[in-house]
Amino acid sequence: MLADERIKHFFTTVDMDTQIKKQKRFLAVVFGAPGSWEGKDMRKAHAHLKLEEIHFTAVAEQLQGALEDLSVPADLIGEVMAIAASTHDDVLGL
Repeated sequence: MLADERIKHFFTTVDMDTQIKKQKRFLAVVFGAPGSWEGKDMRKAHAHLKLEEIHFTAVAEQLQGALEDLSVPADLIGEVMAIAASTHDDVLGL
C-alpha cells in the first residue's frame, strides 16, 4: 500500500506498526478468534479520510495481491475478499 500511488498519501502520518496490529486483530476476530473487536467501527475509523471508490479498490487489490504472494489458498482469499467487500459502504461513508 505504501508504494501504491492511489493510496500511499493516506499513510504518511500513520504508525505502520500500530496499523498492522489493528489489521491483524480485526482479521483474527472476523475469522472467529476469541474476543471481540475493540477498535472504532469502520465508518468512524475512515470518515475523516473522505475516501472514494478508487481508494477502496486500491486497498482491495493490494490485499488480494498480498494474500496471493503468501500462497494463501484461493478459497480463503475469497473469504477475506468477501469480508473486505462487506465493509465497502462503511469505509466510504455511503
